[in-house]
Amino acid sequence: MKEKLESLKLKNQISFPIYLCSKEIIRKYTPFLDELDLTYTQYIVMMYFWEQKQSNVKDLGDVMLLDSSTLTPLLKKLEKKGYLKRVRSTVDERNLSITLTKEGERLKEKAVDIPEKIKKCINISDEEIKKLYALIYKILINIEKED
Repeated sequence: MKEKLESLKLKNQISFPIYLCSKEIIRKYTPFLDELDLTYTQYIVMMYFWEQKQSNVKDLGDVMLLDSSTLTPLLKKLEKKGYLKRVRSTVDERNLSITLTKEGERLKEKAVDIPEKIKKCINISDEEIKKLYALIYKILINIEKED
């Protein structure tokens, strides 16, 4: 029983340092994203569109691990800001195509220095970043296999 109780200590939880780290890194993003009038979630959606240029809600949701009820208001806000254009399919109204606008592409130029600024904040090597990234994605893949 004592061993089981030990498992409930914060120091024995893999989720706790990951949670704290994520929260603090996102906090470091805040001043840079405030200059762009973006939340962190809006920023990662914009990064997706800077890479893909066009997508649909389902594919975006699959990458972000977010459902359409979370994405829809976020996409509406980004469209209102002029960064994305949402267009319903004429064949299937449930399918929404989202395209990066020229204004959205220009925003990329304003955001280009953010990753380097964050890298300075966390102060770990490129090699450590790659290892951490690989481990975190390994966890995500393993979790998805269980679902």
